[in-house]
Amino acid sequence: MFVFSLLVRALVRLLVLPSAGNGTKDLEILVLRHQLGVLRRKAARPRFTAFDLILLAVASRALPRNRWTSFLVTPQTLLRWHRELVRRKWTYRTTRKPGRPPIDAEVAVLVLRMARENPRWGCVRISGELRKLGIWVSATTIRTLLRRIEIAGS
Repeated sequence: MFVFSLLVRALVRLLVLPSAGNGTKDLEILVLRHQLGVLRRKAARPRFTAFDLILLAVASRALPRNRWTSFLVTPQTLLRWHRELVRRKWTYRTTRKPGRPPIDAEVAVLVLRMARENPRWGCVRISGELRKLGIWVSATTIRTLLRRIEIAGS
């Protein structure tokens, strides 16, 4: 969505060139036409789509403040939308749960087997042997797994 807002911002900047005197007027007409389209969608309170928010927020940054009266919403709303766009750019939303991901069950069985068959190997050695097999598990994870099994086995 942020990439889309960058694209709209670039198009608005092309429309409002510093040398063009009618650029801001054209942008204002574009904003008014877009708002009319939004109003035609519904007779009740208009619902803005994501595209509406992006277009109006970006257009508000290109228009002088004295022309903000042409917007359907208040200047505070426009500034809030712009802040949300910036916040979304710098907020990385992940769907993962916090913390280290759990170790795979097959790898856990392999670690336990290696520890049982080679009692003198430490966590670092087991980790190194697993790396030779193409399995990357940290020594800390192996130590935690062995301690958990040791406590459960007691």
